[in-house]
Amino acid sequence: MKPTIYDVAKAAGVSIATVSKVINNTGKMRDTTREKVKDTMKKLNYQPSLMASALTGKGTETLGLLVPDISNPFFSQIAKTIEDRAHENGMSVIICSTDENTDKEKKYVELLQRKHVDGMIVASSYHNIEILKEVVNRNTPLVMLTQDDAGLGVTSISVDDFKGGYEATSHLISEGHRDIAIIAEYAKSSKQRIYGYLEAHEEQGLETSEDHIFRTIASIENGRESLRKIVQKGKVPTGIFACNDLIAVGVIQEAKEMGLKIPEDLSIVGFDNTILATTTVPGLTTIAQPITEMGNRVVDVIISEIKNKNQTKERILFKPQLIIRGTTAVVKI
Repeated sequence: MKPTIYDVAKAAGVSIATVSKVINNTGKMRDTTREKVKDTMKKLNYQPSLMASALTGKGTETLGLLVPDISNPFFSQIAKTIEDRAHENGMSVIICSTDENTDKEKKYVELLQRKHVDGMIVASSYHNIEILKEVVNRNTPLVMLTQDDAGLGVTSISVDDFKGGYEATSHLISEGHRDIAIIAEYAKSSKQRIYGYLEAHEEQGLETSEDHIFRTIASIENGRESLRKIVQKGKVPTGIFACNDLIAVGVIQEAKEMGLKIPEDLSIVGFDNTILATTTVPGLTTIAQPITEMGNRVVDVIISEIKNKNQTKERILFKPQLIIRGTTAVVKI
């Protein structure tokens, strides 16, 4: 059995109150007594209860992070950044991958509340907003990452998705492409990227139609399937803007199996600039999200809110950046 505070007190020959004071670094006592209790805790391998600390108002020094899919390189990279930044500040992170499943969303939020996390970072498209409202109503600091505030009145941190979609499409247009399809996700961020795609066309006086807009769930296989659907509709576009690097990689793989040359026959732009973008042949032209800066910022914000719960909420937008590699080229006339 795990040692308890009672075991420590008995072994050290002191009261439970004295052990509690040592754990919480409060009260006055002789240095020799304090060191004796610490040595006893170490010998017994006693770990103070985080739950008990939470109930006394001291906090648990933990953050909860909800992501839609930890296997997605974008979310795995940003989760690593968040974990590193939290560690620098003496905090731990509990990472939950929701798969955008409503049952998992509810289960994990309730789990994090039972764990008495000091704050939550929600990087997943959330379907059950009522559950998040309960978190806010309990005065648990909450920050939305890569999402808007969903009407919760909390701080949100994301890239400017509209500008990213605009930049990706404008790049293809600048290289002479006039037949451009877009493969988006079922996410609010992709809606903004679609708006950017449409704006770039409108600015150049180019027509678009719903037939050029495809939606899917981010995965390599779904990227491949999306290209097959595009081909089934008839003429293959000269350019494709994939709203996610995973989708873009799938498009590249399927295009090669179809005998299409990249970028000679088909130019492709992704989004995120994850490690995947550097592993394709040719390298993937993509829109970079400043992953490290966003991860660091969200941790700094939530720690600040934990310390000062009346802090003003804000919407923080980072600038996307077009990274040109080998999957785009001037269209063949």
